[in-house]
Amino acid sequence: MRVRLVTAAAFTAATALAVTGCGSGSSGSSAKSIKVVYWQNLDSTNKLQATYLASMVKQFTQANPGTKVNLVPVTASENDYYTKIQLMMRSPATAPDLVYEDTALINSDIAGGYLKPLDAYTAKWADWAQYADAAKGAVTGAADGKVYGVPDNTDTRGIWYNKQLFQKAGIQVPWQPKTWADVLDAAKTVKAKLPDVTPLNLYTGTAGGEASSMQGFEMLLYGTPAGDKSLYDTSRKKWVVGSKGFKDALDFVHTVYSQGLGPAKEQALGANFGTTVGTELLPQGKLAMDIDGSWMPNNWSSSAAKPWTEWQSVMGTAAMPTQSGQAPGRTSMSGGWAWSVPAKAKNPDLAWKFLSTTLQTKANSATWNARNATIAVRKDVAADPTYLKAVPTNKFFTELVADTHYRPGLPAYNQVSTAIQKAMESVTTGQASVEKAAETFDNDVKAAVGDDKTVEGTS
Repeated sequence: MRVRLVTAAAFTAATALAVTGCGSGSSGSSAKSIKVVYWQNLDSTNKLQATYLASMVKQFTQANPGTKVNLVPVTASENDYYTKIQLMMRSPATAPDLVYEDTALINSDIAGGYLKPLDAYTAKWADWAQYADAAKGAVTGAADGKVYGVPDNTDTRGIWYNKQLFQKAGIQVPWQPKTWADVLDAAKTVKAKLPDVTPLNLYTGTAGGEASSMQGFEMLLYGTPAGDKSLYDTSRKKWVVGSKGFKDALDFVHTVYSQGLGPAKEQALGANFGTTVGTELLPQGKLAMDIDGSWMPNNWSSSAAKPWTEWQSVMGTAAMPTQSGQAPGRTSMSGGWAWSVPAKAKNPDLAWKFLSTTLQTKANSATWNARNATIAVRKDVAADPTYLKAVPTNKFFTELVADTHYRPGLPAYNQVSTAIQKAMESVTTGQASVEKAAETFDNDVKAAVGDDKTVEGTS
């Protein structure tokens, strides 16, 4: 599904109906109240963040009598959420006081004038020193170097595999592929030995949004020899087009879907497929491998809609290998979310107080990262044994941070990401060859950023 555009008027009316108030009072901001907007996935049965935020509101309002925090969940696909919060932030009438931002979109929202710099606050906040430099970089404006958010978490990505299915297929576990070819060989073995099992899930197409771009494509692209320069060359400040690495990554996607190694195309290109993977295909033993994120245990915990207690003994984890096993031998992608204060917020000071004294304390950050199976961005939390042991896979995914990559934090990234998804979809469906899809991607990027902002890649 492409990003759905809605009119500002229609969305304003819909937002008013969506407000969940904590305590009595208006649904927006008043002198002692704030409005907090966050994303509720279309899989509305997952109330993990809603439950956590409600506990944070209770903690804050008890410590600050007379204050109110109104939580506003925006139920939408990921791409639609981005569109909707931008619509909200355009007007003082609808702008929240605190908004949950994908760090990849922060610079585009800065460019749109939607966010308030927070340097005056962070300069006086002792806890700011605990945040990892990479996490700080993800919320720093590329143009002005100012801080526009407080990171809430990060994540890494690898390969989840079903150990029982691998053993049935004759693949030795624990399993750690050294090259892309090893991954494809394992998928082919599963296909031959277990015909009723989908060998490999590789997110693809426009409906998947960033899941397609990050888990599906960039996990491949950043594992090519060009590495961090495979999509954007920071030294020349130009987007990379015409690279061999891009075509190689597209060829991997084409191989998966043309050889029947992935999900059925109509399923893979459907809306909200990630929920199906996490709550049905993996727990039911219908999928052998899934290139996915550190957060996957959220689907299986005791608080999930469909708990799966056996996952710890059934599922294994492996690092995504580089293309040919070249150093450092493995690769990952990291993103994450942050809390930002909109430029047109009515009560930024109260929003900051809620953020700094409640949401982002060491204790509450550790609780959230543990419950949400996300990777800590605070150094004191990342070293906490309780956090590392909270989810059995936390240690594995935290160690991948050493070899991870981050998406270019630039306003044009969203358009480039969409171009990636289009290229993936065209080779998945067979509507275009790898060469043609790559050419279309190059043209889309040049149209989005300008010919002078692109450079020909070499690998």
